[in-house]
Amino acid sequence: MLSKEALKEKNTAFWNDFKEFMRPIRSSNGRKMAWISYPTDIRHIYLRLHVSKSEVALQFDIQYKDATVRAVFWEQMNELKKVLTDEMGEEGEWIEHCWSDSVPDFCRIQWKREGLNYLKESDQPEIFEFFKEKLIAFDAFYQEFKDILIFLAK
Repeated sequence: MLSKEALKEKNTAFWNDFKEFMRPIRSSNGRKMAWISYPTDIRHIYLRLHVSKSEVALQFDIQYKDATVRAVFWEQMNELKKVLTDEMGEEGEWIEHCWSDSVPDFCRIQWKREGLNYLKESDQPEIFEFFKEKLIAFDAFYQEFKDILIFLAK
C-alpha cells in the first residue's frame, strides 16, 4: 500500500511521462496540443483522461447545468454517433445520465480499457498507446465538427 505522498509522486510521474510521450504529436489541424487538458473551446464540455488501479478511459463529458442545453448537445452527438464511432474505431459507452459528487447530472461518452493499472509501470506503455490512439482519433473528429458544437453553445 502506497502512502499518500508516494501515490502523489506516482501520479505526477505518470502524467509527466505521458505529457512527454505526446509532446511530438500535433493536432490534426497542425497546432501543438496540450493533450492532457484538451481544449474543447466550449464551456461545460470536457475531454478527460481517467486512470485508476483497474481501468483507463477517455471521457467526453457534457456538463451543462441546464438540462435543455445538455439535451440539445446530447442529441447532436447522437446525430454524429456514426461518424464518431468510425473515427474512434469503436462505439464506446454512451451514458445519458451520469452523476458525481461535483456534478449532479451530466452526459458522458467514454472509451475504456479494463484490467490496466496506471501504477504498474509494465502497464504504462499500453495505457499511453490507448490514450494516444483515442486522443488522435477524437481530435480528428472534433476538429471537423467543433464549429457545429460551438454554434450550439451560443
